[in-house]
Amino acid sequence: MSSLKPLKPVSDNKKKITTHVLQEMKRKGEKISMLTAYDYSTARILDESGIDVILVGDSASNVMAGHETTLPITLNEMIYHASGVIRAINNCLVVVDLPFGTYQGNSKTALESAIRIMKESGAHAVKLEGGREIRESIDRILSAGIPVMGHLGLTPQSIYKFGTYTVRAKEDEEARRLIEDAQLLEETGCFAIVLEKIPAKLAGEVSKSVNIPTIGIGAGNETDGQVLVVHDMLGINKDFSPRFLRRYADLYNTISDATKAYVKDVKSKDFPNQDECY
Repeated sequence: MSSLKPLKPVSDNKKKITTHVLQEMKRKGEKISMLTAYDYSTARILDESGIDVILVGDSASNVMAGHETTLPITLNEMIYHASGVIRAINNCLVVVDLPFGTYQGNSKTALESAIRIMKESGAHAVKLEGGREIRESIDRILSAGIPVMGHLGLTPQSIYKFGTYTVRAKEDEEARRLIEDAQLLEETGCFAIVLEKIPAKLAGEVSKSVNIPTIGIGAGNETDGQVLVVHDMLGINKDFSPRFLRRYADLYNTISDATKAYVKDVKSKDFPNQDECY
């Protein structure tokens, strides 16, 4: 029998996950796990459970504040959410979305926004939606030494432009442009790209065409990693059921049942009992 021990996964080295580690994971074919988080308690659980990347997403606008879209959330609110996440983690990489209006069309504003996120929250990187149209903003942010993750395909901040959350890049011209934009983002210096809600075959082609990791959501299994919104994955949010979502828990009903039991015990004077008093 061989005395050689199996190699540990790149992400299992108990060191902090960095952009360099993610590159090594892609090179070695190890998938990257990513989830969103918006608060200290959730981020602590995810980090201790071995997640590679936490995205402090502008989806906080939906799941934390109840807005219909991601557009209303502000830079101050994103910094608030990111600060709690950063205080909770020891190992994973934390990426923060630049919210709508903080980088489009003005590279100086983009840099100022990214600097605020990095300085005031302690985050490790920022994420921007778009391709060639935001290249100047990406260039300027990178010039300050701030790592940038790209985001192509369905870009929720442009929902009113698209008018729908349907699958993107199904037509040849849009697919060609997406591949070109992915290559441009790599050339510009992005360390990874989120690919949202595009055909699985196209996502595979994009992943092979670039040397930086791709993280898919609704983009099949040929990307270098996967991301989900934690509220969706845990079954806290029951109103969102796209094909790509796999629920790993049913916390909506768990929390509901626990709350009903608590209300019942309070009303019946069963809680607190003598053992629960001082």
